[in-house]
Amino acid sequence: MDVGVIGVGVMGRNHVRIYSELKRVDSLYVYDLNREAAEGLARKHGAEVSSSLAEMLGSVEAVSVCVPTAYHHAIAEQVMEQGVSLLIEKPICSTAAQSRELLAKIPDDLTVGVGHIERFNPIVEEIRKIMDTPLYVEFKRHNPASGRITDASVVEDLMIHDIDIMRNVLFDGEYTLTTGGTADVCSALFTFGKTPVYLSASRKSSKKIRSVYIEQEDMTIEGDFMTQEVYVYRKPERYSSENERYVQENIIEKVLVNKVEPLKVELATFLDCARQNKPFPITPDQAAANLAICEEIARAS
Repeated sequence: MDVGVIGVGVMGRNHVRIYSELKRVDSLYVYDLNREAAEGLARKHGAEVSSSLAEMLGSVEAVSVCVPTAYHHAIAEQVMEQGVSLLIEKPICSTAAQSRELLAKIPDDLTVGVGHIERFNPIVEEIRKIMDTPLYVEFKRHNPASGRITDASVVEDLMIHDIDIMRNVLFDGEYTLTTGGTADVCSALFTFGKTPVYLSASRKSSKKIRSVYIEQEDMTIEGDFMTQEVYVYRKPERYSSENERYVQENIIEKVLVNKVEPLKVELATFLDCARQNKPFPITPDQAAANLAICEEIARAS
């Protein structure tokens, strides 16, 4: 397939790198308003630079949209008008209202996906298989302070990953929400039935954390999104006593996880879906719903 990447910021550079490594990609094109940056990236990865968006869309079958969020809606419209399949980096648009407008314009015969990368982290499927009747769930996604420019709050920037997993993989149905925070630090407590699900996100941390913690009656599950490791702690069948002190020795199991680069799996999946004219696993409807929850959190803060 002939593939293009629109935007050569942090994520755009990663998309170009991975597309250049995929055998199913024939020709790779790059477009950015910063022509010098586009040319430097193209030289590094054997890609061609398009002089305009229209020129690129006339040459490719699929594109990644990696421009700043404020331009997602306008760029996606142009791509769809040319009948080119597209993967939009998260969040799908700047606002839920914009995302609803975009949903109404998506042709039925076009593959349009949204890049919620953590859905392709292998620990997500393993945890989905293990989790049964959770008593409590906690997600943490904390970043050290960074000079990276972003036009989104910490909720749309970081917490949205865990919102997507919570809502589209682990839980469904009605929930209640309690929340609080600022543009850079936020927590949200969802309750599904009797199960509290606590999400925290920060861009002010001194330590990078990407974790999920689940308590059940018979076990505790811990997952690390960065190391792609999952541990299960099971209670012993009985307790022992030594010198009048109780000793509890949990049974600790390390789950076998086939480690991968989630973005590579995501982009390979997108190209397969585009070639076969199939829906991408993270649909625009799901992405729009994720963004609506982000706005619900902002209103409740």
